[in-house]
Amino acid sequence: MPQVAARINERQERWLKDYFRTKSAGAEFILPWAVDTFFRAITSIKGTFTPSELKAIIEAHRDVRLLPEYTRLSSLLQRIAGLCERNGTLHGVSRAALETKLKRLDDTEATALMVWASAFWVSRTCSAENMDDYIASY
Repeated sequence: MPQVAARINERQERWLKDYFRTKSAGAEFILPWAVDTFFRAITSIKGTFTPSELKAIIEAHRDVRLLPEYTRLSSLLQRIAGLCERNGTLHGVSRAALETKLKRLDDTEATALMVWASAFWVSRTCSAENMDDYIASY
């Protein structure tokens, strides 16, 4: 099985040891579960947005480094508002309509969407021409 070196804080390490006896046993369970949960969430969430809305969400995450404390629905709404203020338009999408759909998400769904959007910009195939392929791939 491939190895992954994750960075966790002391509280997270203690939690893994408390619930799984060892940090390794916890990581071996949690990481695959988190990845599977992420892909299920993205597949489900993306169905509620149009391709143009997803492009706007991706665009709002250009040059963004996500930090755990800023992965909440409020942060996602703030990024969309910032993009609107800078560019005026969101790939032809109504800001109000997009915000209405986003407000239906909970923090976990919003985080999954933000991770997915940010991942585009660091992917090997990142380019404006590949955005449609990226959107269709999940």
